[in-house]
Amino acid sequence: MRAWRLAALLVSISVAASAAEVAGVKLDERTTLGTSELVLNGAGLLKRLFSKVYVAGLYLTEKRKSPADVLALAGPKRIQITLLRNLPARDLVDALTEGIRDNSSLEQQRALKGRVDDLAANLLALRQGKKGDVITLDWLPDAGTLVVVNGELMGDAIPGDDLFRALLRVWLGDRPTTSGLKKALLGQRD
Repeated sequence: MRAWRLAALLVSISVAASAAEVAGVKLDERTTLGTSELVLNGAGLLKRLFSKVYVAGLYLTEKRKSPADVLALAGPKRIQITLLRNLPARDLVDALTEGIRDNSSLEQQRALKGRVDDLAANLLALRQGKKGDVITLDWLPDAGTLVVVNGELMGDAIPGDDLFRALLRVWLGDRPTTSGLKKALLGQRD
């Protein structure tokens, strides 16, 4: 899968046209994933207590305003996370696995188990996230889910669009990380 390592470098190249700024983080209006151009659907801030944790941006092939429409949209997708503080990789993994569990049925969780473990292993290779690190969770239909940190592919692609839909539900599901971030990723304002 060395070809995917090279592809990941190409995947992370963005078109430099700033569309949004959240908590001092500038997000490009458009980015390229594989051979597809994606647009920023929405972006927001995750805060825990009094601490800013990260800025997240959702990139799609075309803008969508509802979770169902985002989940149904075919083609490449990207969740971009920019850390605003140092964060152990274990904390990120725990939050993602909890979010998947909270927004997936028992049957879905069983079907995803091994692949969620692979995703966790790819993220844990980061060990310690540092303020300013950019983590992208990319969906490429011909490859699977890719974890890229600061332009470097972490592990191999993980197959199955059901895994990426489960990841999207962490932020867009019935029990999202926060309702404010959910609205922001959907391009909705309060």
